[in-house]
Amino acid sequence: MHQITDTLFVGNIYEAEKPPAHIGAVLLVAQEFTPDPPAGVIYERIPFKEFGEADPASLKLAIEWIARHHQDNRVLVCCRAGMGRSVSVVMAYLCCVHNMAYPDVLQLIMTRRPAACPLPNIQATIKQVLQLCQASQS
Repeated sequence: MHQITDTLFVGNIYEAEKPPAHIGAVLLVAQEFTPDPPAGVIYERIPFKEFGEADPASLKLAIEWIARHHQDNRVLVCCRAGMGRSVSVVMAYLCCVHNMAYPDVLQLIMTRRPAACPLPNIQATIKQVLQLCQASQS
């Protein structure tokens, strides 16, 4: 498990199944796994295909889920290895909800999770999600 911010973490499938005690919410973004939800935490599964481009609508759902639960919980976002999909979702959340610039988010992620490998075209997908969010607020 890798800490990205004080209350936001990325991890792998094993950590999704048995999160540490200080984690209050788990978002699983791996399409190929459907484990039983861990006991004692808020849990959701929003599947993304490994190594594929993120679907903007699914990415928006994941961002909204994190935003709903992040204020009161330490949130763990997990995929198979905690390197691609989970990292990409956290990057999108930081850009869309915390208004961080993409280069700053990428630098933060690479510092906190050096083996990170964001999904293809994630920067463009994040821009699409920002447009979706702006359109829904109009």
